[in-house]
Amino acid sequence: MDTLSYKTISVNKATAQKEWVLIDATDQVLGRLCTKVAKLLRGKYKATYTPHVDCGDNVVIINADKIIMTGKKLTEKQYLRYTGYPGGQKVMTPAELLAKPNGSERLIRKVVKGMLPKNKLADRLITNLYIYAGAEHKQEAQTPKAIDINTLK
Repeated sequence: MDTLSYKTISVNKATAQKEWVLIDATDQVLGRLCTKVAKLLRGKYKATYTPHVDCGDNVVIINADKIIMTGKKLTEKQYLRYTGYPGGQKVMTPAELLAKPNGSERLIRKVVKGMLPKNKLADRLITNLYIYAGAEHKQEAQTPKAIDINTLK
């Protein structure tokens, strides 16, 4: 029995195998794209997934300005925030957010962050997400592996 190990393997920060992944967001539906990106950031597609450790991949999204939203979500969906002052509730639609500078990057980051756990781990995971509106990105040196997001479940 010395050759077989029946121990559960728990990944820590030192033993996590992190990769760089490149995703093209051209003609992708926003919510469906972001659920898969959140799973990649979390590491749920890996066999060594550990819930309390940052064991996910580093994700680079290009062509973020070419995402689509189905139905009337672009004008009717509302994102609420509160300034902290009385009467300080602000409402913003995705169309208003996309009209701002870096709007597509901000929208994708907001949607992905909402799909991550609400704790300190989410703040560390969201730093592994890099979003670019065009086709060029700054992570060429890391040689990210381009994957088709539609093949993931």
